[in-house]
Amino acid sequence: MFKKDLDLEKRWSKLLLGIEELIGKKPNDLNGVLFLIGVQELGQGNKNFSKEQKQDLMHIAICKVLSYAGFYKLDFIDQDGWPHWKLVKKLPHFDILEQEKLLKIQVLEYFEKEFDIEIK
Repeated sequence: MFKKDLDLEKRWSKLLLGIEELIGKKPNDLNGVLFLIGVQELGQGNKNFSKEQKQDLMHIAICKVLSYAGFYKLDFIDQDGWPHWKLVKKLPHFDILEQEKLLKIQVLEYFEKEFDIEIK
């Protein structure tokens, strides 16, 4: 494993611990963190979501975190308060590990920018 991969995993572990301190439960994985970001971005609080809504929340989170890298732009917010995103730059073709790494990097950037914290 490369040093920068180790650094990323160290920062990721620190983020998960910080989330656990904040909400009292440690997310299991990247999907758990993305779900939390989706709920945060929707801004309607933590309520019971249908399976389809949970998928939509994950999509909101992915678009939000990838917007920092210029891939998505907020298009509009519908009458129910759900944000809709527009792809503005084609995503690179990555294998699953590279996709996960990109998302983790962007999730870390999200928490640093949205919550003004530095995760080193």
